[in-house]
Amino acid sequence: MTTQIPQDDWRNGGFGLYVHWPFCAAKCPYCDFNSHVTAQVDQTRWGRALAAEIARLAQELPGRHLNSIFFGGGTPSLMAPDTVDQVIRAARAAWGFANDIEITLEANPTSVEKTRFAGFAEAGVNRLSMGIQALNDDDLRRLGRMHSVAEARAAFDVARDCFTRVSFDLIYARQGQSRDAWRAELQEALSMAVDHLSLYQLTIEPGTAFGARAAAGKLRDLPDDDIAADMYLETQDICEVAGLSGYETSNHALSGAESRHNLIYWRQGDWAAVGPGAHGRITLPHGRFATEAHRQPGAWLDAVETKGTGESDRAFLPLDEQATEYLLMSMRLREGMNEARYATLAGQPLEERAVTDLMDLGMVQRRDGYLQATTKGRPVLNAILRELAA
Repeated sequence: MTTQIPQDDWRNGGFGLYVHWPFCAAKCPYCDFNSHVTAQVDQTRWGRALAAEIARLAQELPGRHLNSIFFGGGTPSLMAPDTVDQVIRAARAAWGFANDIEITLEANPTSVEKTRFAGFAEAGVNRLSMGIQALNDDDLRRLGRMHSVAEARAAFDVARDCFTRVSFDLIYARQGQSRDAWRAELQEALSMAVDHLSLYQLTIEPGTAFGARAAAGKLRDLPDDDIAADMYLETQDICEVAGLSGYETSNHALSGAESRHNLIYWRQGDWAAVGPGAHGRITLPHGRFATEAHRQPGAWLDAVETKGTGESDRAFLPLDEQATEYLLMSMRLREGMNEARYATLAGQPLEERAVTDLMDLGMVQRRDGYLQATTKGRPVLNAILRELAA
């Protein structure tokens, strides 16, 4: 197996900055993200700490240009526009910006004000991602969302006035949801869509309120696996007809409107990550590393201010781990995995028999040097990955 470190491999995916804002107005019962409910946030102090972390990472990663910045959370739309501006200015000072840089901010409909959104746009945000989650008031309540459908639509209209690129999220395979109900809701969503939709199947995660209810047998009326699989397949077909192709397992976009930041993850680029619990991947002269920050907001803030870093861990990634990570992430994309790139990282190509067997079953195909999951294979991608990674 090769031991040579491909120092420029990250350029195949690009370079981004992830900024984690950990605060929410309320904790959703399905959410396993690092989010915390608090009444007061010292925005000046937090903006200063985030900017300091960016400056620290820039010293290790000089001479780069950012392709994207992504404000995730939590609920980043609870940030003051001045705080967002401070972070973007720090990023511009740290690294150059690509001419077509994408700067995305996640928002909840309950944190929408026209002046606030206008402030984000003035600061440099050019793409908004809104967590609507359902177009049904009863289901919004079940999901623990604090907004109504009418409020979501009004917020979405405000977003469209302020940003040329707007995405929103929906969750399907919800409690009591039929295939007919989801088809109708999806058509409604497509009538609203600008250029991008993220459509996620409800997943019950351990450590969440839904996880506890499911373990206690109190989370009833979820669609069974066959119905959920049918919903997935119909989602792909309906979105394809509407012109929003499924370029990734759960993401659909007009051609050219794909999330550039998320493509950095799936194509295994580099991303610097700041904020509580943020995970990054950075390539240094002596190798590629996974970074992780303190999860608790208070601990992270204290560490930045007293120790000069919010990182809690930095782990070296051997080439075989990089290869596995690239396999697992890139196969989520319709474009698939570059087999030559994988072989460089792994020191050897994929096991040919495993690939041939999957091709014979119609689960994967080869095209222009890429291995791709087929339409038949995408619903069972996890099984395909197990075969390829064995």
